[in-house]
Amino acid sequence: MNLWDFTEVWVLPPDWPLPGYLQPDEEVRGACECVAPPACRVEKHFLFSDDSRSRLQVVGRSGSVGVCVLTCCYGDTHTYLSRYLRTMDGVNQVGEVKVSQLQMEGETPPEHQCPALCDSLHSSIHDRENSPMMRAVLCAQVCKLYRFQTEDQRWLLVREQMSETPLSFSLPKQLLNMLIHDHTNRVQEVKDLGDLSPHWDGLRHDVINHCNHLIGCYQEMHAELNKLSASSCFKSSCSKSDKQLQFVPTNLHTQRMEVTDPDRSGVWYEVITFGAPSDHHQAFKHGGLKRLLSKHTTRRDSCVSYSEDESCRARELLASVATLQPLVFGLAEELLAVSLELNAARLQAVLDQLTQQTEQFVHALKDELVRSALLAIHSRPADGGHAHSNGLTCDSTPANQDGRSSPWQQETEYDEEAWDRAWANVAMSLNCIIVLVDRLQGREDRPQEVTSSEQQEAAGDTNSQNTASSSSASSAASWQEQLLPLVVTLRDCVREAVGKARAAMTFVVLQGAAAATLAQGPPHVVQRRHAVFSQALAAVVCGVLLKLHGAADDHDFLLRLHSVGLLVQFEALLSTYGDEEGMLEDMEVGVADLSAVSFSITEARTDEPDDLLPRLRGVWGGLVVDVPFPPETFASLPQEVKNCLIRVHPVLFNIGINQQQSLAERFGDSSLQDRLNQSSCERLKTYCSSLRDSLPQQALVSLSELLASLDRSLDNKKRKNVEVLWTAAMVCRQVSGVRLTSCKSAKDRTAMSVTLEQCVLLRERHTLSNTHFSTALDCMRRDGCRLENVQKNVGSRKFAFSSVQLLTFPKLYRPPDGSFG
Repeated sequence: MNLWDFTEVWVLPPDWPLPGYLQPDEEVRGACECVAPPACRVEKHFLFSDDSRSRLQVVGRSGSVGVCVLTCCYGDTHTYLSRYLRTMDGVNQVGEVKVSQLQMEGETPPEHQCPALCDSLHSSIHDRENSPMMRAVLCAQVCKLYRFQTEDQRWLLVREQMSETPLSFSLPKQLLNMLIHDHTNRVQEVKDLGDLSPHWDGLRHDVINHCNHLIGCYQEMHAELNKLSASSCFKSSCSKSDKQLQFVPTNLHTQRMEVTDPDRSGVWYEVITFGAPSDHHQAFKHGGLKRLLSKHTTRRDSCVSYSEDESCRARELLASVATLQPLVFGLAEELLAVSLELNAARLQAVLDQLTQQTEQFVHALKDELVRSALLAIHSRPADGGHAHSNGLTCDSTPANQDGRSSPWQQETEYDEEAWDRAWANVAMSLNCIIVLVDRLQGREDRPQEVTSSEQQEAAGDTNSQNTASSSSASSAASWQEQLLPLVVTLRDCVREAVGKARAAMTFVVLQGAAAATLAQGPPHVVQRRHAVFSQALAAVVCGVLLKLHGAADDHDFLLRLHSVGLLVQFEALLSTYGDEEGMLEDMEVGVADLSAVSFSITEARTDEPDDLLPRLRGVWGGLVVDVPFPPETFASLPQEVKNCLIRVHPVLFNIGINQQQSLAERFGDSSLQDRLNQSSCERLKTYCSSLRDSLPQQALVSLSELLASLDRSLDNKKRKNVEVLWTAAMVCRQVSGVRLTSCKSAKDRTAMSVTLEQCVLLRERHTLSNTHFSTALDCMRRDGCRLENVQKNVGSRKFAFSSVQLLTFPKLYRPPDGSFG
């Protein structure tokens, strides 16, 4: 008698139906005892067998235990077997399974094949799924197992897994912190500019009010997220309009599939699913971000754009001027005072200090940024008007700090050489002082020596002493009188140069602050943009992290990331009609903003989950996401990818598939979708062309054919042309990119898309039999992970489709009977 162990043991909650793909077998013989929590009981035995391998699954129900998996090896010769029942993460022991005297009629275990299957399962579950990184970024996992037949009558073992992620809350919180910090710093920067003329002060107040409004909103949101995220890793579709959850992605999950076939051990396919990044709280009465931002083009064009580096240089120059000007003035006064002492050595020492500080001052002013800023000031419209957020306009011509008009205010035309003359005059006035001091010392040295000799010869003669004293005082007065006009000239030249430089750098700082705040639109538009970006960022970081983790041993791929970056492909199923058109406009801007995000692989301090969560740094428009790797894994990576910046290349393809898209195509406008798809195709081609030196020739040929097919699909103007999405997804997987799929809430249409993609992958890459394709597709939709997603969002195990709606869907996107309603 041969004993066969369990390969999988599932314990399901009481309200879960038994999976429909499990078929009971009356022939099972043997004894099984399940010692688990009191609420658990074994209900049915199910047997799977074919010519190559067999597996017994015991399905039980428990009110307190989730899905649990026990994996053992076949062929144990003991007459009694006891195995502990643990949760999917392998941490908590929840029961014990005892098996004895179990025999299958007519079959014996195929020794040479079954151990390989079990080993691969054991490795995938325990080595990969329980790695520190996976435990850090995935939680609340739901797992389904399938067996499908291949074209050559063999079997595929398919493991479908859906997981939440703590990144849904941790990354929005980090982004909010960063935005609060940036806006607080910006307020302080413009406050530090000191007293300004009224027209400068109006712009400053606009910037401060704009920033303070956002700071208050973001602080309130951050406080609310701190209360919620401790007990939740996901935002349901019912909460998508919640004001306090604007920055949190809706229904963010990882959808992953592991395939084990006779020729290969576990192969993983991943797609990130989440509700289209959009601001449901502000709704779409006036459209989405693309439309809203276009209304503020005039204000953006009115601002001179300066980079963050230029703004930093301007602040540094202002600080240098504020430090060096009083030093130069102080040393000039000291030079006059020392000239009365007739001490040549001390006079020279003070002059050397004055020369050093003045040269530093001139060097600081000779920055090209000052010249360009002055030119920008005088290139503005003749009325000099600047529009504030309160509707007021004011002159943009700068003034001196004391409120007097700057010299060039009276000029009809700006002389571009005036600035060069300003700092050159400072240098020339200093040279005049140096020449005069040298001349005074050379002329006065000899008379001073004669006077001293005469004083020694007539030491007792009072008249001689009085004469010497009178001569010395006369010489000292002569030195100071000659130096005074030159020192006054130096101070005037310095004051003029400081006035021009301060005006120019104030212009740069304020324009930089205005470009980062006022020019982006009203506060509610900026807040909308930040919220949409936050949702998209959380999803992308999750996908990139899984991709990097899965490719940690693929050095060629990592080096390719270092040289050309990583493709991130968004698939959207939104219509271009009604509110969903606004969602697509939001999503377009959010995806485009991701182009400014980079990733960096760093070394984690420990293997603890908190140390393995990604961290944000940088500023808006230049964010860097640090992805920590465990020390042992980090040490094995190529040196080139350690701590380097990995760029992402986001593209967005959208095809509406529901009844609203039918209305848009018949009575509305689908130009937004056409423009998005065409521009994304061009960016996709550009990215693929950069891979010519990185991929083998055969892969390049295949990639070229796929891109040509994508072009043909886009040129084909048929309605609901989902072939565009299929081809774009194949291109993404061909180049090992990150796949993301979205609809309004990632619940129903997204479920149809990801299950279809999974079955297509099984057919194209693992020879799933065509006769079983529809069966596999219906099975995943009727009993798979996506129905669990529907239940956790709305409390129902039915997709939210009606029979009438489904008539407008492409056939492959329709769920099986009984799974919708």
